[in-house]
Amino acid sequence: MRVVLPLSAVASIAAALMFTAPTPAASADGPSGTSAQTRLIVLGTAAGPLPRKDRAQSAHAVIANGATYLFDAGDGVARRLVQAGMTPVTLKSIFLTHGHDDHAAGLATLLSIAWDFQRKQPLDVYGPPGTAAIVAGAIQYMSVNAGIRWDEGRKTPLPQVFVGHDVGTGVVYRDENITVQAMENAHFHFTAQSPAYGRYKSYSYRVEAPDRVIVFTGDTGPFPGLAELARNADILVTEISSVAYVQKGLQKSGVWGAMNAAQQTAFLKHLAEEHLSADDVATLATGAHVKTVVLVHLPTSAIPNDDYAPFAEEVKAHFAGTVVAAKDLMSF
Repeated sequence: MRVVLPLSAVASIAAALMFTAPTPAASADGPSGTSAQTRLIVLGTAAGPLPRKDRAQSAHAVIANGATYLFDAGDGVARRLVQAGMTPVTLKSIFLTHGHDDHAAGLATLLSIAWDFQRKQPLDVYGPPGTAAIVAGAIQYMSVNAGIRWDEGRKTPLPQVFVGHDVGTGVVYRDENITVQAMENAHFHFTAQSPAYGRYKSYSYRVEAPDRVIVFTGDTGPFPGLAELARNADILVTEISSVAYVQKGLQKSGVWGAMNAAQQTAFLKHLAEEHLSADDVATLATGAHVKTVVLVHLPTSAIPNDDYAPFAEEVKAHFAGTVVAAKDLMSF
C-alpha cells in the first residue's frame, strides 16, 4: 500500500534526515581533542569580498553546554554548518561584527533554511547599527520563497522567527551558557563627508563561558581597548592582513586596475590602518596574555598554494603562545 504524506510531514522528515546524524567537525589539522565543554569551530576563514574556491567567508560557531552561537555569517556559512554537523534550525543566537558582505551575506540563506525546516522559536541576530536593517532585508529577500511555501505547513510569519537587534557596547547578551561583551573597534574611519558617517559601527566580541573565554577581533585596525577586551583569553580569533598580498590579489583579479589612483591610495590606507598585520597580532596577543591565537579572515587567493603557515610564523616571532593559521571546519 502506498502512503502519501502531507508536504509538512515530508519537510519534517527531510529535516530529520539532514540534521539528526551530524558528522563531527574536521579537527585533525588543529589543536582539537580538548576536553573543554565549550568549543570553537571556524566555519569560514577567507577574507572577502571576492569568493574563494576552498574557503567560505567569515563565520564561526561557539558551542557551549550543547547550544550553538554563530559569530558572523559570510558566504558559505549554511553549507559549512551542515558539514560541521550542526543545523541552522537549532541555532541559539547570531552575532554580527559589522555589515560588510563577507561577514553577513550568508545570513539570508541561513535564515531561509531555518524557516524552511520549521523553525518557529525566535532567532535573534545581534550586532552594531545596521544589523536590524540587514535582518529586515533578509526577510524581504525570503518573502517570495515564504509565499510559495506558505501552503506547505510553514505558517509562522518570518518577522516572528527572525529578529534583528542594533545593540550598543558593553554586555550585549547573557544566558545560562555565555556572556557576550561588545566593543567598538577601529575598522571604520568615516569622514564627515561619507554617507556612512555616524550610521555604522564595527564590533569586536568577548565571549565568556564557565570554562573558556573566546575573543573575536572581527575586522579592525589596532586600537587601545582591544588588548583589554582580549585579556587572558583562552582563544583569540583574529583577522590578519597583508597589504602586499591583498594588492597582488586585486591586481590578479582585475579589481585593482578598475580603481583610479585616489581609490587605490584610499584602499591601501584602509588596509594599513583598519586591519591587523602580523606584527599587530603578535603585539595584541602578547600584551593580552592570550593562550592560543587562531588566524582567520585570511587575505586573497594570491597566497601560493593557499599556505598561510608563513603568516603564523610571523606572529610566532613575537608571541610565545600557540598560533594556528586556520582552515575551514577546524575545531578548537
